Amino acid sequence: MELQIQNLVSSIRKEGIEAANKEAESIIAEAKKKAESIVAEAKTQADQYRESSEKEISILRESAQISAEQAKRDAALAFKEEIRNEFEKILAADVRKELSGEGLGKLIRAALSGENLAAYTAEVAEVGDMLKAELAQEIKGGLEIRPSRDVQQGFRLSAKDGSGYFDCSDDGILEMLMPYFRDLDFQ
Repeated sequence: MELQIQNLVSSIRKEGIEAANKEAESIIAEAKKKAESIVAEAKTQADQYRESSEKEISILRESAQISAEQAKRDAALAFKEEIRNEFEKILAADVRKELSGEGLGKLIRAALSGENLAAYTAEVAEVGDMLKAELAQEIKGGLEIRPSRDVQQGFRLSAKDGSGYFDCSDDGILEMLMPYFRDLDFQ
C-alpha cells in the first residue's frame, strides 16, 4: 500500500510538474508574443517619430534657405538703394557747383544760342555784377535777367509772352537726370 501511495504521489507530482511546465511554457510563449508586439509597436512609433522629425527638419532647412535668400535679396536691394542715394548726392552737388558763378552765365548763353534774346527772361536766384558782366552782350540784345524766389541755383528761361519756360535750376536738372540713375541696375 505504501508503494501504491508512493506511486500515486509520484504520479501526481509528475502530472503537476508537467502541468506546471506546460503552464510555464504557455506563460512564456504569451510573454514572448506580448514582448514582440511591444517591440514592433515601439519600432513603428520610432519610425513614425523619425519620419516626422525628418519632415520637420526638411521644412526647417527649406525655411532657413528661403529666409537666407530673402535676406540676401534685401541686403542687395538696400545696397543698391544706398549706391543710388550716394549718386544722387554727388550729382546734386556737382549740378549745384556748375550752376553757380561763371558757369551760370555760360549755361544761359548756351541755352539761348540761336534764339531771339529779346523774347526771353532769365530768372536766377540773385542778379550779381559777375553775372551781368558775363551776359553783357545778351542783355544788350534784349535778354532780361531778374531774381526769382523759385530758383535757388541755376536759372529758368521764361518766354516773355508767357508761352512756356525751360527749367535749368538745380532741382529741374536733377529731376531730368535722376531717372537715368534710378534705372541703373547695379549687379
